[in-house]
Amino acid sequence: MYVGAQNQARDFYVDGSARWLMLVSPEQPEGPELLLEPMGHPADRIPFTQFEVTDIHAEHARLRELGVRFLIEPTEAGPVTVAVPDDTCGHYIQLIQPVAATTMES
Repeated sequence: MYVGAQNQARDFYVDGSARWLMLVSPEQPEGPELLLEPMGHPADRIPFTQFEVTDIHAEHARLRELGVRFLIEPTEAGPVTVAVPDDTCGHYIQLIQPVAATTMES
């Protein structure tokens, strides 16, 4: 993922405690890695990342409690419910949950 300000991205994604640009979740250290790269790629500003979550409303609440602002609150959009947090770096990262799962849990 490209970022214009690596320190700002680090502060958002790592809570300012490290200078790593290859990040993993402390809850899943063997899980997916997130690479933060400087801006300048031709694909800048094109949303290219989404994460499927099992409970979008719970994840939205958890991130809000951590101080994350949302550009789009959980919203049904066809076959999925989407939410878009502001990662402070200009990326439109979607959180998604299939509507069937959302409806079954409500």
